Amino acid sequence: MITVLLADPHTLHRLGLRTHLGSCHGLTVVGEATTGAETVRLHERLRPDVVLLGSGLPATGATTTVRRLRQTRTPGSAAPRVLVLSSAHRDEHAYDVLRAGADGFLPATITPDDLIAAVFTVAAGDAVVSPRLAGALIHAVRYGPRPEIPLPSGRLEDLTERERDVLAALAAGRSNAEIAARLSIATTTVKSHVGSILTKIGARARVQAVIFAYESGLVRPPLTPAGPRDISGSR
Repeated sequence: MITVLLADPHTLHRLGLRTHLGSCHGLTVVGEATTGAETVRLHERLRPDVVLLGSGLPATGATTTVRRLRQTRTPGSAAPRVLVLSSAHRDEHAYDVLRAGADGFLPATITPDDLIAAVFTVAAGDAVVSPRLAGALIHAVRYGPRPEIPLPSGRLEDLTERERDVLAALAAGRSNAEIAARLSIATTTVKSHVGSILTKIGARARVQAVIFAYESGLVRPPLTPAGPRDISGSR
């Protein structure tokens, strides 16, 4: 059972999130907070699998809360998994919360089913961003200035040939299902390769892996600049 802590200052927002998440088999809401400070206190007491920050929190408040949640990690304990919903339409906000340590950043307009999928994805140790943001991040890596997301310290030489194929497809914005079809392997195998890639290059999220793919020279930008395309999700 995956446990979730909700945080949003608006009662109706929390009610909607709690009702929907609570109706899903395998998820249970163990607490609710109305402020960032209360979120940190409840996290320290409840230790949920995922902290879901609702769109009612101001942008600066969400970033500060994510940073403080990351600082609550104790030796031997797992880092908090944090998913942020936002009504802001600024890439800078997304970059800020990702730099602070968030594992997911999605628009408040996400569908209920996609929200459920995102919670499971984050709880499983993966990261998730909206298709539009993923496209913007790839575009920023290609043409600069790139967002200030730490670059993994691993080496391209540490990856197997198959892992390089998966990473190249990942950098092109392909979903796990698309990569599986392209390489004629199972989706579960793709997930295993992605996990191995992240471990070998010292990354904790797909976003960092995409940056690594370009910075290492595995993937090179096209000669003619173009705007970011809308890419499908990772499911």
